[in-house]
Amino acid sequence: MSQSLLRAACGLFVGLSLASCASGPASKSVEPSMFSNELRSEHRGSDDLLTAGLGLAGLRSMAPPAFADANAPTVEELRRRALWGSWRGIADLAPGGGYGELFGSLAPAPGREYAAYARLPGAKQPHRVLAQVPDNFDLAKRCVLVAPASGSRGIYGAVSVAAAWGLPKGCAVVYTDKGAGSDYYDLDAQQGVRANGTVGALGEAADLAFVPDAPVNASGVAFKHAHSKDNPEADWGRHVKQAAEFALLALQQAYPQAAPFTFDNTRIIAVGISNGGGAVLRAAELEGDWLDAVVAGEPSIYSDGPGARALYDYTTEAALLMPCAQLHMSNLPQPPMTAALQAGAAVRCATLAVEGVIGGATPAAQAKSAYELMMSKGWTDEALRAGALSTGFDLWRAIAATYASAYGRYGVGEHPCGFNFAAQNPDFSPRTATAAERAAWISDGSGIPPGAGVGLLDSKVQLPDLTYAGLKCLRGLWDGQGEDAKRVQAGIQATRAGLPRQGLPVMVIHGTDDGLIPPAFSSAPYAAAAKAAGREVSYWQVRHVQHFDGFLGLPDYGSRYLPLLPYVYAALDRVQARLDNGAALPASAVIETTPRAGKPLTAGNLALPK
Repeated sequence: MSQSLLRAACGLFVGLSLASCASGPASKSVEPSMFSNELRSEHRGSDDLLTAGLGLAGLRSMAPPAFADANAPTVEELRRRALWGSWRGIADLAPGGGYGELFGSLAPAPGREYAAYARLPGAKQPHRVLAQVPDNFDLAKRCVLVAPASGSRGIYGAVSVAAAWGLPKGCAVVYTDKGAGSDYYDLDAQQGVRANGTVGALGEAADLAFVPDAPVNASGVAFKHAHSKDNPEADWGRHVKQAAEFALLALQQAYPQAAPFTFDNTRIIAVGISNGGGAVLRAAELEGDWLDAVVAGEPSIYSDGPGARALYDYTTEAALLMPCAQLHMSNLPQPPMTAALQAGAAVRCATLAVEGVIGGATPAAQAKSAYELMMSKGWTDEALRAGALSTGFDLWRAIAATYASAYGRYGVGEHPCGFNFAAQNPDFSPRTATAAERAAWISDGSGIPPGAGVGLLDSKVQLPDLTYAGLKCLRGLWDGQGEDAKRVQAGIQATRAGLPRQGLPVMVIHGTDDGLIPPAFSSAPYAAAAKAAGREVSYWQVRHVQHFDGFLGLPDYGSRYLPLLPYVYAALDRVQARLDNGAALPASAVIETTPRAGKPLTAGNLALPK
């Protein structure tokens, strides 16, 4: 049985609110927070908080850490593999990439972990929170980094973003999956993921992380981001705050002699990238001075700033137009633009021309028309070129299908465009999942299929342009007038960001070559609006940086692009100096970098501001 985090403070607290359970005032303004299914573990010796003992060599391994029994891995095996996947999904750890040499740390960080489910008032499903308290935690300078996962990743999704900077400095780190994560549910077997990561059956395990509201005859796989019916993105800022509240409780359990831990006596810095960056910016707008600073890398944020566009808007646009537009471009990064994908892109061009979306009588003319249309919508050459990755791996369709379901609060089998998810055969037909696949979902799943043995099922697939009908339906939810469109549009509007709190230091960092979340639609409008309103926001635009550090190990990407993480770490250094001694945040800047062109990364390539 798990131990309650608050036994030392007020006894078992399952079902109690934070406000009623803390031994002292938890903050200046704490909204009720609910935690349950608490777990505690210690990680020392051959294990640690940062890499589960894998170190650089283990993280570089192309094969994930093995399970002794593929059908029934241990909790420790699942954790180690989840950390392996979380590191490799975000950071460039390849030789010559500079990690652990020019920036970042992989030194062992012994300490304790505290995990629980957290539930926002009114939410149908919980989100996971997990606090890491290092043995070197500095009680004299109490510091917590709050790190929401990027994308829809699991609870360790931000380990390379926050823990690598915070743990060596004696800060605790707390994570949230922000209502997404890899707690998949097998509808055929009626099995899901338990609090400790192992698989449990409905009716037998009382601590399943996600049980969807689904018809009794439903088949396939459900996952929280698409099927929780909570539209989690609308509450990502509140998820971040609730994770910070949990960190205070974990510290109170770790160091009862030093209690209470409050927002008044503990520094709270929120840091995230991608939609984790958007989540910390949403937290920045919440009332109260519970938060001390924010660092947001490549944030997915929908603001009122000039030129701002919603993620769903430009994602569905890219899904339809980008394959054709990229045929007009040369020197696209490789992989994945194969001859087969180029042939499919030519079919897309013909489809768009027949539909009257673009002009041109030849494939070349059609590609030029699609390119010019995207440029007129605010896309740049840099974004279109780096976007080849998302086109080639069909990311646009996967993201759009998942977010449409989330925005509309649709349940299993209710997707307005007929998308579902299931394990798949080689011919993409659905099948039941195996026990080994289910066991690995928590560690291997990215939170948005396809991946980890789960695929996207598109009921509208048809020749000659296989995915066009489904994508057209998804686009219609953005610009259409029907009831489903209004439902999705309302969900999108609920994610619109406000201004950061007056006086809160905020640093935003974004690569100018980002092809997944173009800065022209996201960070640039947000920073412009915040600065115009007199907020303390510094905005770094970094040349030759795209969205995915994890792909820089591929030779062509590593030659063209630089990592984002060193700039995130540098921004954390700057906000720490701002909080320690009142140093001004650095001025907003366009950072002129130099690609490494196949050579080992140097400080000169990065050109970090002094």
